[in-house]
Amino acid sequence: MDRHRVLVVDDYPDSAEVVRTLIELLGHEVRIASSGRAALAEAYGFAPTIVILDLGLPDINGCEVARELRSRRGGHHVHIAALSGWDHHDKRRAALSAGCDQYVVKPASATKIRTILSSVTLPS
Repeated sequence: MDRHRVLVVDDYPDSAEVVRTLIELLGHEVRIASSGRAALAEAYGFAPTIVILDLGLPDINGCEVARELRSRRGGHHVHIAALSGWDHHDKRRAALSAGCDQYVVKPASATKIRTILSSVTLPS
């Protein structure tokens, strides 16, 4: 499995820490952001290969964050997994239209997180 740089974006600290711990145990580098603005700032210097993005953020919603990440140079190389507490067709469609590669309903199991990580191949 490739070693990824993963940005976990979630405004709920306990949830972000659980995901971070799992991803680090799997051998990947992880950073956390607790808001949309923090995620965009962190993504500049960190250049994640995967973003696990909560859609319900306090400042900028996750769809806007995904659009901004996609519009940046190299933004087409990042894999964005939307994470949402809503299992609604409209929310899923909005996330995918905004540039997310997949839509995962919370709570995301350890198996689902592993699947996200293992399904992404680093560009050669």
